[in-house]
Amino acid sequence: MSGPLEGVRVLDLTTVVMGPYATQILADLGADVVKVEPPEGDVMRYAWPFRHPGMGHIFLNANRNKRSAVLDLKSPGGREAALALARRADVLVYNIRPQAMARLKLSYEEVKSANARIIYVGCFGYSQRGPYAAKAAYDDLIQGAAGIPWLLQKQGAAEPRYAPIIVADRAVGQQVASAVSAALYFRERSGKGQRVDVPMFEHLLQIVLGEHLGGYTFDPQQGEPGYARMLAPDRRPYQTKDGYVCALIYNDKQWKAYFEVLGKPEMFRNERYSSQESRSRHYAEAYAFVAEQMKTRTTAEWIAALERADIPVQRMNSLADIVADPHLAATGYFRSVEHPTEGRLRSMAVPSEWSESPPAYRRHAPRLGEHTREVLREAGLSEEKVSALLSSGAAKEPSL
Repeated sequence: MSGPLEGVRVLDLTTVVMGPYATQILADLGADVVKVEPPEGDVMRYAWPFRHPGMGHIFLNANRNKRSAVLDLKSPGGREAALALARRADVLVYNIRPQAMARLKLSYEEVKSANARIIYVGCFGYSQRGPYAAKAAYDDLIQGAAGIPWLLQKQGAAEPRYAPIIVADRAVGQQVASAVSAALYFRERSGKGQRVDVPMFEHLLQIVLGEHLGGYTFDPQQGEPGYARMLAPDRRPYQTKDGYVCALIYNDKQWKAYFEVLGKPEMFRNERYSSQESRSRHYAEAYAFVAEQMKTRTTAEWIAALERADIPVQRMNSLADIVADPHLAATGYFRSVEHPTEGRLRSMAVPSEWSESPPAYRRHAPRLGEHTREVLREAGLSEEKVSALLSSGAAKEPSL
């Protein structure tokens, strides 16, 4: 086997990051993912840098282990071909608004009529049960709706900012892959397919509010919202004499050891530092104290001292540091692969390890329409029908 989902076929109608990242997880786990792209291709194909137009770096890192077919779903022929693919699929994943899927005549009811066992998964902005149902959504907008820029300013940033990672798309993409796996398990036991909606806003709130619901957890309210430790202005990499270090002094044992490293063991008897409950009421003051102390030694000195004291510590890496990290080299996290058109690429490993059904790198990220003819034949379309679709523009394959 080449992964626990071997034998599962996924019809991937997603673009940009959230959906493609979710379906890449499924593909890495062994599913046969057929990525159906519009004639112009997934927009992330064109995000610089790239060696050749249409094969941008973000696309390459979210679409390995997939096959690409191009269909114009707005044309009758393209829609008919998509339904033919759906008849032989286990899962369909899309990430446009459900209203747009209905306009394409590819709603759950219409796809279910072609394949009653289909698991029909939508990942989009907001729950369809509320007034935001039809609103457009992108990562930046959902970060804002979920309060992330507000939290960064609350912590001390000069102005609200988005997190500099595509956090909503990728976090919710993982939830999509989890939902697909659970729905497959349910179908295995019951024989029933189903519709599954994975709204971005509500799922990102699970991550944000897990700690920041704070006093709103209780009814009536008990204290303020927000987790004080996360919002402390000095919860950040600590400046040293020559750089920065990341350290987490958290439990009683670690705080006691830290004061011993400083040569001030008596400070642990201070009521502000002596217990978890007390520290949780004074995180801003505690972290400000640590920030001042960290300026007195070099990064190397602090790492050595804190490791001896069994206090969690880590260097602050740049992106270049990560690529050169010796731990990642030892585990084979990065590997070089040869792409037939893009040359040598650095590929990231699947970040889970399996004793019986390990995932594998099986396919390069595809060229636009690289597998159109192949997957349409597999769907049962005749050679004449495939050629007609290609001639009409309802389908597309790459030029030689």
